Amino acid sequence: MLNIIEFLILGSFLGLAAGMSPGPLLAITISETLQHGKWEGIKVAISPLITDLPIILSVLFILSHLTNYDSVIGIIAFLGASYLIYSGMESMKIKKGNLELNLEKKDALKKGVIVNFGNPHPYIFWISIGGPIIFKSLNTHIWAMVLFVFGFYVFLVGSKVVIALIVERSKSFINSKYYFSIIRILGIAQIVFGLTFIKLGLDSLGVL
Repeated sequence: MLNIIEFLILGSFLGLAAGMSPGPLLAITISETLQHGKWEGIKVAISPLITDLPIILSVLFILSHLTNYDSVIGIIAFLGASYLIYSGMESMKIKKGNLELNLEKKDALKKGVIVNFGNPHPYIFWISIGGPIIFKSLNTHIWAMVLFVFGFYVFLVGSKVVIALIVERSKSFINSKYYFSIIRILGIAQIVFGLTFIKLGLDSLGVL
């Protein structure tokens, strides 16, 4: 049971880090909230629930033909480590005023879907991090996979929804020291997880 819970915790952390880290989808969530109210921001926040399923299925289909090749999994793990470490370092460098909020008015949900489909981060994440974790979780138990995905999307979407609600009530929050402190802490945690992926890669390649 402990291993299953660990996948829930891992998914929750990765979802929280992805949800709160500055990026195009978060910028649009904030922009729509500031311009048109919390419900438009929430529409943007839930767009990954629409866009990510075909991305995940495509990645799993590709990776399912590679799981017997440890060297490929090792290389993928290194890519995941690079992505996490890079993302963590970028989060630690975020400063006030880095978010661009002046976006033209469109349907909020449609805008979120289009931006997320064109955003490379979901593809990189599921190829290098999420996909391999799903296969590993399936080797543990089907519920490990379910809880990983559940935790990831609850915190990915939930964190953006919370930010939209906070922004509407306190528009100064997004430029407050508390928000940027949270971002930097999550950045450090992403780097730590990146280092664990390096170990996974070395194990898969038989180096350790």
